[in-house]
Formats: sequence, C-alpha cells, structure tokens
Amino acid sequence: MAKLTGLTIRTLRYYDQIGLFSPSGYSEGGYRLYDRSDLPRLQQILALKELGLTLEETKAILADPGYDPLEVVTLQIARLRDQIGRQQRLMRALLNVSARMRAGEQPTVEGFAQLLSMMNQSHESYFAERRTSIDRRLDRLGGWLAGEAPPTPQEEERP
Repeated sequence: MAKLTGLTIRTLRYYDQIGLFSPSGYSEGGYRLYDRSDLPRLQQILALKELGLTLEETKAILADPGYDPLEVVTLQIARLRDQIGRQQRLMRALLNVSARMRAGEQPTVEGFAQLLSMMNQSHESYFAERRTSIDRRLDRLGGWLAGEAPPTPQEEERP
C-alpha cells in the first residue's frame, strides 16, 4: 500500500494505531494486508487532509453515518478549478511576454510589473485559499457535527 500510494509505512502504521485507517487483515508475520476495498477510504482521508482538516477531524467525519464521500470529491474539484484558472491566466500572460520578446520587443517595466504581480498573486492566493478553506471546513465541520444539513452546491460556490 505504501508503494501504491506514496505514503510511508510509518504513516500507514500511525493511521492504524489511531484507528483512522486499519488494514483488512494481518499476515502471519504481522504485516498489514490491504485490499482494493481499502483504497476509497484512504482516498477520502488524504482528500480531507488536503482540504486542511486534522486527522482527528477526518476521523470524526468518516465515522459520521451521514458522511457523503461525493461532497469531498466535489470540494476537491472546485478547488482545482480555481487553481487551474489562476494558473491559466498566468500562463497566458507569460506566453504574451514570450511572444513579444521573440518579436524583438523589449518588455516594458509596466508589463514585467504586471507579470510579477500576477505571479505574486498566484502565490498569495494559494496561501489565502488554504486559510479560507480551513476556516470554511471548520465552520462546516461544526455545523455537520451539530446536525445541520450540508450546504447545497450553489451555496458551496459562494465565497
């Protein structure tokens, strides 16, 4: 499982120790044995971790009988779409600068300043998004644990 997922054996052992992700069985030699049915749970654990939740919060969410794995996938898709959009805008700006340089034009100070600003915004957006994402997930987790209905996809898209 470690080779397949890129996780360390130590991480898998820790997940097992805290009851977050236990193997399907153990070999006679004490090795953890995983099968294909274990992969969806591990994907959900890693997705929730990527969304900024702690392992403790992840464990609580996965233990909730009302948990919907599709919701996590939907959140990941929305986050990736936003990141891709930012990167595409930066790519267009870089291609524009590159084309102008190939045509023998000297980039203007303003052009470079704009490009640097976009690069900086992309970097800052990532960290701001992480902070916002964590805050939003914690708010949602609190609501979820309090028994509130999860937001609709339209509500989810609002900043």
